[in-house]
Amino acid sequence: MLDTVKYLLGSPGPSGFGSKTTAEQVTDHLVDLRSFTVIITGATSGIGAETARVLAKRGARLVIPARNLKVAEEIKARILQEFRDTEIIVMPLDLSSLKSVRRFVTQFEALDLPLNLLINNAGKFAYDHGISEDGVEMTFATNYLGHFLLTKLLLKKMISTAKTTGIQGRIVNVSSGIHTWFSGDLIRSLSQITRDKSHYDATRAYAISKLANVLHTKELARRLQQMEANVTVNCVHPGIVRTGLTRDREGFITDFVFMITSKLLKTIPQAAATTCYVATHPELRNVNGKYFADCNEASNSEIGCNLKEAARLWSFSEIMVSTDWKAVFAPFSTA
Repeated sequence: MLDTVKYLLGSPGPSGFGSKTTAEQVTDHLVDLRSFTVIITGATSGIGAETARVLAKRGARLVIPARNLKVAEEIKARILQEFRDTEIIVMPLDLSSLKSVRRFVTQFEALDLPLNLLINNAGKFAYDHGISEDGVEMTFATNYLGHFLLTKLLLKKMISTAKTTGIQGRIVNVSSGIHTWFSGDLIRSLSQITRDKSHYDATRAYAISKLANVLHTKELARRLQQMEANVTVNCVHPGIVRTGLTRDREGFITDFVFMITSKLLKTIPQAAATTCYVATHPELRNVNGKYFADCNEASNSEIGCNLKEAARLWSFSEIMVSTDWKAVFAPFSTA
C-alpha cells in the first residue's frame, strides 16, 4: 500500500526522481551529449519517440532504425523542427527478421560512426499468433531475439568506441513489469507457442519476451565484466502508459479499462524518464546488470534474477540466431 501511495504521489526515491519525473527532468543537468551517437529502436512512436526527442535536445546524434521508413522520416522532421542542429539518420530495420538485423548492422558499420548508447526499446504485443520468417513466435522474435542479435553484432563497435573515447558505453533494455507474470520454463513455453498456436496467449507471450529481456541483461552484464569492457547494460520498466501497443484494440472495453486505471498511468514523457535516466545519468557509471523502475533500482521476479536461467537462455539464443529453430526445439518436441 505504501509503495502505491508513493507511486501515485510521485515521491522521489534514492535517485531524487520518482514516478512523476519526466525524461527532460532527468537529463536537465547533463553535460553536452554532442559527442554521443545513439541507436534507439522503436523510436517512431510513444516512449521511443520521446526518448529520441529528449536525447536530441541534449545534442546527441540519433540513429533511428525502423520498419516503416515513412513514419521514421516524419519523426525525424518533427525533431528537427524543434532542434535544428540535430543529426538524425534513418535506417531500415525489421527486428523480427534476423536477416534484416544483420543487414542493418552492416549498413551502420559502413557509416564509420562511433556508438555510445544502444537503447533496445522496440516492443510488440501480438494479439494473434504469428511466426517470423525465421520460424519463431513473432512477439519473442521482435521483442527479444532481434534485440539479442542486434546487441551481439554491435558490441564490438561499442567496446571500441568506449576504449577510444574514454566514455563508458551503455546499453538499455526496455522490459516491462509484466515479465513477473510468467513463471516456469521459458524455453519450453516458447517451444509450445511457436509450434502450436493452440497454446498461444498474447499476454503470456509478451511476458515471456520481456522476461527474456531481463535475463539477457543479467548474462550480458556478467560477460561485459568478464571482458573488462567499459560498457554497461541495464534493464528498465517504463511504467504503465497507453502507447501504440494498444492501437489494435481500440473500443469501449479498452477505453473503459484505461479510464478506471488512469490514475496509475504515466504520461509518455514520464514513461521515457527511466530509460533516459539509465542511459545518461552520471550516477550510474559502472552500474551493471540492474533493473530500474521510476528512475530507481528496483527488484524483479525470482526467475529474472536467476543467473543459471540467464546463461541457459543466452546459449539457447546463440543457437537460434545461427541455426534452424526446429533443431533448437527438438528436445521439447514431446512437451
